[in-house]
Amino acid sequence: MESIATRLLGRSDLHVTPIGLGCWQFSKRNNMAGKFWPALDDSVILSIVKKSLEGGINWFDTAEVYGNGASEKALSAALTKLEKKPGDVLIATKWWPLFRTASNIPKTIEKRLEALYPFPIDLYQVHQPFGFSNEREEVKAMAELVKAGKIKHIGVSNFSAKQMRNAWETLDNLGIPLVSNQVRYSLLDRSIETNGILSTAMELGISIIAYSPLAQGLLTGKFHDHPELIKNLGWRKYSSSFKPEGLEKSRPLINLIRELAMKYKVPPSQIALNWLIHAHGETVVAIPGATKESHAGDNTGAMKFRMTDGDLKLLSAKNA
Repeated sequence: MESIATRLLGRSDLHVTPIGLGCWQFSKRNNMAGKFWPALDDSVILSIVKKSLEGGINWFDTAEVYGNGASEKALSAALTKLEKKPGDVLIATKWWPLFRTASNIPKTIEKRLEALYPFPIDLYQVHQPFGFSNEREEVKAMAELVKAGKIKHIGVSNFSAKQMRNAWETLDNLGIPLVSNQVRYSLLDRSIETNGILSTAMELGISIIAYSPLAQGLLTGKFHDHPELIKNLGWRKYSSSFKPEGLEKSRPLINLIRELAMKYKVPPSQIALNWLIHAHGETVVAIPGATKESHAGDNTGAMKFRMTDGDLKLLSAKNA
């Protein structure tokens, strides 16, 4: 495993690499959320996790809803096969709130721990802000799990600036930090820069965990070169970004990314990820996924260089 400089996740004691591995792709098509991706064989999952570890990644993000626990189980199985022990890596997972109240959080924690066994839950996140309870009640229930030693830290996902602040205030009154807000963020989706999420996170010392950091593959440029690949993308192909007019809109950004990729002698995906993890100091970490071992290698490579401030600003100024 290569040694990569870590950073603290929010105001916690979790030292994470700037890039972790998102494990939605390990869902094995077990439920509606899992059908977003092809079913990966256990041997492929093992190779992805192994390559990620070899490249220096020290944390993995999964969720209950990713195949109804299939992703959690696949991740744990791969780590165990690779002879990793509790404490060797950090695990983040998420509670699914749909049609549930905060009272469900303590009722289902044993299932999450069982799925991830023997690995503990270092970060437990409220996956979406649309449960039948409000965010204050949900993080209070999470706080009880911290006190009981069931989880180590608390995060949220897809929370607005106001919801994030409410969760932070509730936990702060209990002497527990809100560590992170996991949101969609990439060079092609920069809404958190203008809707208050990023500025509020920086104010309160909350880390942003960027999911879909490559805009579901668009930032690699391969769909601009080979639009015929889009027809094999499942649900993703219906996104406006993948339509011909969407591809043309993002082409100038893709061209700039390619220029910088040539300059730094890296794949375009590494330029997009490098911008994410450096453009706002240490506030943003990213969790690209992988369906192939080569994807995992590309992900980890983004941590092994740093673009100049001038190039970071050049990308920041480019609107797709």
